[in-house]
Amino acid sequence: MDDSQEYKDKKAYFEKIITLYGRNVVIEVLQDSNIEVHKLHLASSNKTDGAIKTILNLAKIKNIKITYHEKNSLSRISKNAKQDQGVAIDIIAQTYKNASEIKNLQNFRLIALDGIQNPQNLGMIIRSCAAGNVDGIILPKKSSAKISPLVVKASAGTLFKLPIYYCNSLDDVLPNLKETSIYALFSHAKTSIYDVEAEKKSIFVLGNESDGISSEVEKLCNNSISIPMQRGVESLNVAVTASLLAFMK
Repeated sequence: MDDSQEYKDKKAYFEKIITLYGRNVVIEVLQDSNIEVHKLHLASSNKTDGAIKTILNLAKIKNIKITYHEKNSLSRISKNAKQDQGVAIDIIAQTYKNASEIKNLQNFRLIALDGIQNPQNLGMIIRSCAAGNVDGIILPKKSSAKISPLVVKASAGTLFKLPIYYCNSLDDVLPNLKETSIYALFSHAKTSIYDVEAEKKSIFVLGNESDGISSEVEKLCNNSISIPMQRGVESLNVAVTASLLAFMK
């Protein structure tokens, strides 16, 4: 293997690593035999009782490497000093994929998220998509909620059940997907979601909780659809909208 390929493989491996934090979350991860753990991080100041004792026992059973840190160093790993509780864990998410892989798929129905910032919304969207007729979610890193304990909790154990395609922004992905129907969800669109016959390659774009789809992303869509509303109701929560899309025929 040449150096360039080795570098690409190593980069791809580390891009799949997601860091979670918090004692209860770490215990749940360690108890899940389907989640591959890269490394466990503990603050050296933790008392070895209660949840920490449970974490240590689970790590020993699963033969997981533990690295101890000063509290400040651990906070830099978790990126959440107020809520990490002296614990962080690196997991290898095999379903966390680079969005460049989408172009290799022959058929797909995806939901793309444009600026979804509420972690609970993201978790509920993931749960609905995992349960419904969706092949994956496109999640930009820019101006979006990150995979976090709140997302894990809201997804109710479904986070790693379907592919999540990451990218810096939707601008990096959508223009490269040829022969793909890209639907923007707008309240004023004339075509109803119930009148859409999804193409072999379809992407449904959901916008920010407050501002909707950005003008930049709107230009990348070639269709617009809406959810028919009754009794003067203007809109639905974005996670509810994702649920309706996930169970379209």
